[in-house]
Amino acid sequence: MEKITLNVEGMSCGHCINAVENNVGKLQGVSSVKVNLDSGAVEVVFNTSEVSIDTIKETIDDQGYDVK
Repeated sequence: MEKITLNVEGMSCGHCINAVENNVGKLQGVSSVKVNLDSGAVEVVFNTSEVSIDTIKETIDDQGYDVK
């Protein structure tokens, strides 16, 4: 398992947290997702043999947020 922290812009409320955590959490190989709204950080623990960092970033981007 690998853990990454992504900087995400555009999250401002509980709905934003749920959108990111629920959609990234559904990806095959993701074991946990934690959003810190104050810092704009999204911490993801995932299996690199099942899902790529690019797929995780695209999923967040698809929710309308900018991954930096």
